[in-house]
Amino acid sequence: MSRRIVGPFNRVEGDLEVTLDIESGRVRAAYVNSPMYRGFEQILAGKHPLDAMVFVPRICGICSVAQSAAAALALAQGMGIRPPPNGRLAANLTLAAENLADHLSHFYLFFMPDFARDGYGDRAWFADAQARFKALTGSAAAEVLPVRAKFMNVMGYLAGRWPHTLSLQPGGSSRALEEAEKLRLKILLAEFRGFLESTLFGDSLEAVAALDSEAALYAWMEPRARNADFPRFLHIARDLGLQNMGRATDRFISYGAYSDGTSPLFPAGLWADEKLQPLDIGAIREDVTSSWMAGDVALAPEVGRTLPQPDKENAYSWCKAPRLSGRVVETGALARQMVAGHPLVRDMVDRHGASVTARIVGRMLEFALVLPVMETWLRQILPGDAYCYPPLELQDARGVGLIEAARGSLGHWMDVRNGKINNYQIIAPTTWNFSPRDASGEPGALEQALVGLEAEEGGNAAPLAVQHVVRSFDPCMVCTVH
Repeated sequence: MSRRIVGPFNRVEGDLEVTLDIESGRVRAAYVNSPMYRGFEQILAGKHPLDAMVFVPRICGICSVAQSAAAALALAQGMGIRPPPNGRLAANLTLAAENLADHLSHFYLFFMPDFARDGYGDRAWFADAQARFKALTGSAAAEVLPVRAKFMNVMGYLAGRWPHTLSLQPGGSSRALEEAEKLRLKILLAEFRGFLESTLFGDSLEAVAALDSEAALYAWMEPRARNADFPRFLHIARDLGLQNMGRATDRFISYGAYSDGTSPLFPAGLWADEKLQPLDIGAIREDVTSSWMAGDVALAPEVGRTLPQPDKENAYSWCKAPRLSGRVVETGALARQMVAGHPLVRDMVDRHGASVTARIVGRMLEFALVLPVMETWLRQILPGDAYCYPPLELQDARGVGLIEAARGSLGHWMDVRNGKINNYQIIAPTTWNFSPRDASGEPGALEQALVGLEAEEGGNAAPLAVQHVVRSFDPCMVCTVH
């Protein structure tokens, strides 16, 4: 058996290093290291509660709205206020725009370029994949980047700026829309729909959302595999067997996404043991056995601490190991759709378990499911009505903000005493998915998903199979350890 360290990975957000134990040409064990410590939770201690709205968006430059949304919910719970309908709709639109932009960037700029690598030169689809997706020279990037930039103008109208907006607040959204701005947003959403339907899918969003089985998906793919990019991926993925690669726990969580004030578009829940179950937030614990963090027992996040201990024996990552009822879970778009009960992803996971293919399908489905609802939210906004209620002063309070970012379940736990933040703990989606081993020795989701992959011994580059599995989770390492 040999040990091989691969990394830092390119085309991921932040630093990532993976140690692979390889035996007989396959990964026997994996150890995932988040090597960058940042310390936002220490920065927030002692600050005024509303200062969190300034600091937390700066945890990450590509999912800053998600961090703002979670902080706003935690503060709103502590203050006991609920935003007016316009504020809720504007906040949903802002978060959804960021999430869809992240899905677009991941597919075109982070994930698909791997199929243009020379290692696939003998595949029948290689020339087409290289012409379309090769980094820097492929036609897709030149086409997608202007589309993404124009779509992000949505943020200008809804949030004033992106990233690091201050428009999301505990009481709603401070950026009120005028009627003319609603019209411009309608045009931007329509143009983005046009790109998705013509270039990404080759079909209407409603047709994609209606796909209800793996067989239906591949039948839909066949006539579009050379003319639209998601069908191109499906053709490549089936040839490479990616539907059988990257299985982890098959336990999925979602905090619920895009509430209308009473119920979310995608519900909260736990999918485990082949059935949907209620999600018990009180069962979350953070284990630090393998983390460069001080502590001897797994703690609930509301009482947890983030205290660095860089010389800790047997630790190998700055990432903590969050567990739900002591068990490893996966989060992300696939998890959201498993919990929501979409028949296509339920069928794919039932056949193969969680996989590289299923995770990409989950993201693509969210374009088809969310953009039409964004069009509805925009119509429901009433210019002239209230958008935001003023915040209340906090003296002693606790609040929890649970949202769904593009990469999965994001939680902020806040404890305020004597008008100052006493403790602030964050569990990001990649903290769940890229966690190290816990006290029982159980590997995290990615560590499990890498076991069994082909990996030649020797060399420095990450094997292609390893890269596909890592990127199928769309890691954001700067969020992982905050």
